[in-house]
Amino acid sequence: MNKKEVFKLAKGFRGRAKNCIRIARERVEKALQYSYRDRRNKKRDMRSLWIQRINAGTRQHGVNYGNFMHGLMKENVQLNRKVLSELSMHEPYSFKALVDVSCSAFPGNKAIVPPKKEGLAVVL
Repeated sequence: MNKKEVFKLAKGFRGRAKNCIRIARERVEKALQYSYRDRRNKKRDMRSLWIQRINAGTRQHGVNYGNFMHGLMKENVQLNRKVLSELSMHEPYSFKALVDVSCSAFPGNKAIVPPKKEGLAVVL
């Protein structure tokens, strides 16, 4: 990279990292490494978030995430996790229908009985 490109990429950096070529080049290289790494990590984080949202939605209906997904796979329902998480948040009746389809397909989808609340938790 030539000097002009380095300084253009280093714009907004603090201290000498924005105007001293040697330090700016090091900081820009490291910043590009971080951006490359984090483009992949962002995909990982989003998938994790979708799974958490689906799991929360399925547990409201007494099924856990793994059994729900297995039931959908057996029924050949081809909705990805992004769409399923959106359904669980914004379309609860549609999501309930999917949970019912999953339960009918996989006998392991038994209703999970939530633990009884005792003491002060009953009042709250």
